[in-house]
Amino acid sequence: MKLKMLFLTFALLVMVPNFAAANMNIPVDHEEKPCDCHEGGRHHMMHKDWQAMMAEREKQLLAWVNQYTPDKKEEWTKVLEEKKNLRGQWMSPENAAKREQWKKEKMATMQELKKQLDEGKITKEEFINKLHGEKKMGHWKTYRELKLAVEKKDNKQVATLLNQLLEQTKQHNQQMKEKLKK
Repeated sequence: MKLKMLFLTFALLVMVPNFAAANMNIPVDHEEKPCDCHEGGRHHMMHKDWQAMMAEREKQLLAWVNQYTPDKKEEWTKVLEEKKNLRGQWMSPENAAKREQWKKEKMATMQELKKQLDEGKITKEEFINKLHGEKKMGHWKTYRELKLAVEKKDNKQVATLLNQLLEQTKQHNQQMKEKLKK
């Protein structure tokens, strides 16, 4: 009997943390539990209010543009508005078939690359580079570098990064236009 109780206790000790860990990926509901969104890890990806976060980021970006490169404010405003319009078009119900087709093609490419990786035909680095293709998350990296430069008050670096981010955003808009034409 003591042995059974010992095993039962041990099983409960092992299971309870696993149940708690399983509940970690629940999206954040800001009405129920407000947060400051500065927590580490992948927390920010779980927000229901992603659009509000992006609007806040855009507002911050335009403030930096106004402060560090005011001569480009009109161009930035135009490019960001175009980005919003293109995203709205891409996410519209009329383009659901295009999104599904794009997703299928992306998944097929990913499966083929994974197969090549498993067979040893490509390295893990090549796999990642080919998977991300032209994207390579450059705009996110640039945004993070921009944020650090603003914190360090490096005006020259901020201006350079703002111009770089503007070009990346224009390229992104062009890619979205091409997706919409297909």
